[in-house]
Amino acid sequence: MSLNKIPTKDRESFTEHLQRSNRILALCGAGLSASSGLPTFRGAGGMWRNHEATSLATPEAFEADPALVWQFYSYRRHMALNANPNAAHFALAELARKRPNFVTLTQNVDGLSQRAAHPASQLHLLHGSLFDLRCTEFYCDYSEKDNFTDPIVPALAIPKDSTQPMPSTTDNTGEEASKSLAAAMQGNKASQEGKDVDISDAGNPMPSVSPEDLPHCPRCQKGVLRPGVVWFGEALPVKTMSAVDKFVEKADIDLMIVIGTSAMVWPAAQYIEVARGRGARVAVINMDTQDGERNLTKRDWFFHGDAGTILPDILFPVIGDISAQLKG
Repeated sequence: MSLNKIPTKDRESFTEHLQRSNRILALCGAGLSASSGLPTFRGAGGMWRNHEATSLATPEAFEADPALVWQFYSYRRHMALNANPNAAHFALAELARKRPNFVTLTQNVDGLSQRAAHPASQLHLLHGSLFDLRCTEFYCDYSEKDNFTDPIVPALAIPKDSTQPMPSTTDNTGEEASKSLAAAMQGNKASQEGKDVDISDAGNPMPSVSPEDLPHCPRCQKGVLRPGVVWFGEALPVKTMSAVDKFVEKADIDLMIVIGTSAMVWPAAQYIEVARGRGARVAVINMDTQDGERNLTKRDWFFHGDAGTILPDILFPVIGDISAQLKG
């Protein structure tokens, strides 16, 4: 099947099933936000500077070097805030409004589903959010949701690009020096207008940050705040998992939509088989055929391509035209 092209037979059978589906479950991964241009830092090759991104997403890394971990997450917050929800986010949000018994489970922490006005009661954040915070002090239970301040503290601001004048080693007339100075002035003007240094590249300098300049708890005044994401080795949020389990166990499920995820990470991946066990047919949207076609049955659908293109298309019979939301 060619990318983003849906065979007529698959489209018709999916549409027929979608229109009569009441209880629907979606599981979303990084591929949902691909059209928004966010880096995923996925897999062993996902590097941030000279670090494997996964090595920075642990409680041990934060304890060893909270400044480095915060610089990584401040960068991710900044990137997410400068991205926009794509058509797939808006399509899921509209489906939630049209189908009260539709629930989305997202492994993404980028906040784009929330910014697409996805109804909060129908959106479960399995891995937390970049924009939630909590105190690391043992006896303090301070937490905060939806803090979109960027930078969260001045010390974590993304540095701006700055061009420096370069002296000439061969010209003694001053002409080359004048050209170099003019170029530097023009470059510095551009930096003031907001050109960020890509600090994910280890070849670019990154300012050091002292622990006292990191975000601190406004309640206890002692603990360092940490991002409200689920790190490797940590349990998924109990309240979230309980709500999801309650939905799944309440009644049969008509349709399961799996979007942009390899569905290899447990316990989130188990919900595909749980939904099947409750009678669901499964529709998978993925750019990777190997990920997408894994464990599919003859009752399922695989739509090969970008979720930002495919989801609004296949959900159109229920959600209608969402182009106005994309412009607004």
